[in-house]
Amino acid sequence: MFDLAKYTKELSELLGSSDNILLISHINPDGDAVGAQLALYQYLKSKGKKAAMMCPNNLQEFLKWMDDSDQINVFIRKRKKCIRLIESAGLIIMMDFNQPSRLGEAEKYVLGSPGVKVIIDHHLEPYDFAKLIISDPSRCSTSELVHEMVTIMNGGPFHDNSYAEDIYVGIITDTGNFEHGAYTGRTLRIVADLLEAGVDKDHVLNIVYNNFSAERMQLLGLALNKRMTVLSDYRTAYIQLTKKDLSDFNHVKGDTEGFVNLPLSIKGIHFSVLFIEKDNFVKLSFRSKGDFPVNEFASRYFAGGGHLNASGGEYYDTLDNTIRYFLKVMEENAERLRNEF
Repeated sequence: MFDLAKYTKELSELLGSSDNILLISHINPDGDAVGAQLALYQYLKSKGKKAAMMCPNNLQEFLKWMDDSDQINVFIRKRKKCIRLIESAGLIIMMDFNQPSRLGEAEKYVLGSPGVKVIIDHHLEPYDFAKLIISDPSRCSTSELVHEMVTIMNGGPFHDNSYAEDIYVGIITDTGNFEHGAYTGRTLRIVADLLEAGVDKDHVLNIVYNNFSAERMQLLGLALNKRMTVLSDYRTAYIQLTKKDLSDFNHVKGDTEGFVNLPLSIKGIHFSVLFIEKDNFVKLSFRSKGDFPVNEFASRYFAGGGHLNASGGEYYDTLDNTIRYFLKVMEENAERLRNEF
């Protein structure tokens, strides 16, 4: 059983004995990764701790409005500075991931650093590459876990508007604004506290979910009208987007966020997949309803993982070959797919 008080005490002791702290989020950082990172940063800053932030690659556009997001050092843009930060950190806290490969190009530097390493995460089956692993899959998000730990360390609620927005963004993005994920009554009580503390939910929701370009909406139209295939026999639907599709609509990071969820609104569809063509591989996103474990599916066939109903993976081949392989896998799992739902 996850002992929140025990882990919080251990983290507090490490924070207390460390003056040079580095917070790291995962490659392709999402709202939860950035929200958790910024929230802990705000708390540490309020306590006079020396802390820096880093992520392996660029933030998505819809997250750049958050306070101090411009203080997150992007490894692929500031390699020398990030390497210095890694090498000089006495304490490295890695947030919202539990596999070293999620560090991208920074992996070898982090693993080779002398600093004490901590993981704060909510995904299943963490790798053992840190001194302290704080992992609880029952939390809907890493932000929820960070908030509970900060509340304990602070001796009560930490009152800061930027912090509250960070936690709120982390929770709503990892639950699709409460459409999926492992959120519970505890989560909603936290959200109630955040709203009562002054978070302007309409303002945040508009920035996060209603702040896209017209071209993004046109790309969505193409995805649903021309690039979606429904496999009724498997209760499955998938969307495929080529590099040309993305280029034609001036795609920016984050534009395809949420696309994979949409086929699940089709009657009878319980499994949805999004294929996005990259330079040397295909990125896949998986969503499901009920108890079909897309994290196991992603891990077994696409070198991925994640949550029960929301996961991702990769396949190093052409888009056409990836889809052929996917259809072969679907055939192999036909009976399970028909019976699972």
